[in-house]
Amino acid sequence: MSYKVAFVSLGCAKNLVNTEQMMALCRKAGHLVTGDPDGADVAVLNTCGFIESAKSEAIDNILELGELKKAGKLKKLLVAGCLTQRYPDDIREELPEVDGMLGTGSYTDVVQAVEELMAGEKAEHFGNIHRTYEDGERLVTTPPYTAYLKIAEGCSNGCAFCIIPKLRGKYRSRSMEALLTEARTLADSGVKELIVIAQDITRYGLDLEEKTSLAALLKELCRLPFHWIRLHYLYPEVITDELIEVIANEPKILHYLDIPIQHCNDGILKAMRRHNTKAELEELFAKLRKAMPDLVIRTSLICGLPGEGEAEFEELCQFLREQKLQRVGVFQFSPEEGTLAAAMENQVPGEIAARRVELVVDLQSRIMDEYNEQRLGTVMEVLCEGFDSSEGCYVGRTYADSVDIDGRVLFTAAGLIPAGEFVKVRITGVSDGDLTGEIEE
Repeated sequence: MSYKVAFVSLGCAKNLVNTEQMMALCRKAGHLVTGDPDGADVAVLNTCGFIESAKSEAIDNILELGELKKAGKLKKLLVAGCLTQRYPDDIREELPEVDGMLGTGSYTDVVQAVEELMAGEKAEHFGNIHRTYEDGERLVTTPPYTAYLKIAEGCSNGCAFCIIPKLRGKYRSRSMEALLTEARTLADSGVKELIVIAQDITRYGLDLEEKTSLAALLKELCRLPFHWIRLHYLYPEVITDELIEVIANEPKILHYLDIPIQHCNDGILKAMRRHNTKAELEELFAKLRKAMPDLVIRTSLICGLPGEGEAEFEELCQFLREQKLQRVGVFQFSPEEGTLAAAMENQVPGEIAARRVELVVDLQSRIMDEYNEQRLGTVMEVLCEGFDSSEGCYVGRTYADSVDIDGRVLFTAAGLIPAGEFVKVRITGVSDGDLTGEIEE
């Protein structure tokens, strides 16, 4: 039997890659794959269960799909990913809308689960989270010019605030051979921007029997016909001189580094079980900027970790004023059950943590405005993402803007510019955090 299977992916890009693998498996088995649950036999919802806001989003989606079932427009709901791995009992008890579950170790069981559900059987698959199969085909859902390459699964860093190792298993690198095969396929299909992702890409290869490194992988990826290679999630303590040299000297690798530091105060970093000090972070940023004067750094920060007082918070603000990191995502501490930080003393009241987030966002928006103003009058390479009729112009991204998280460039052009084309744009203005400009003929 052939069924219509709809996929909805929530959460991070790593989750999206798992969704793309499940889509490819279903299509290979002869099922019709779609992104619209309305009228489908089975909807597969791939969830995130990392922090409170992600859990709420997942539950809202489950309820919404439940309404579709009630209206007779969907037959079965299969929920996969981190939420099911974390709360299987709660889902069984409190969400009768859910017909079946796949844990994070069982993405590859999706076809079996779909067929079990349609046969009226129970479908619950919770395989070993330390052994997921990562080398399968994918049905790439991003625009044809951009794709993710997930180089490892899981995480072994054990940060005090993070539940991911318990949901995704220990860190395990994919083989260089499998990655290069997948990357060649992506390049052959016309991908121009390759985004290298994992929970921590810097530890790539250190766990393999034949040890290798991120630097070695990047050198090989640079031989393929990508135009841009973007790196997401480099942990500061594992950034080696060799890696810096490769990033600085390979023209395809963008001088945009996503380095989550979470805080700068030594006491808070220690409580977080991070492996670096403020002095080491300052030294690293100085070394990176010396090697790459045009470097754009993105980071993630947490406000309100237990023990963060006014002095620690002010130290963080001062660090941001001095370092002028161009891209910062700031999160309110979420005491996740099962993590060390949730059980710590000196919890910071929610309203104080929320206020600190606001203050950092405010401070950071001024730093970003300053960065944008420095771009005025310069000519930047922009990846065109198409014409936006609501804006009445083309939109695109520079090397300093990653997909869905950073700003855009709104630009005008006399001729037709296809999406996926690289163009030179003279920056002439700033609008709500985005850059504006005109194509340099």
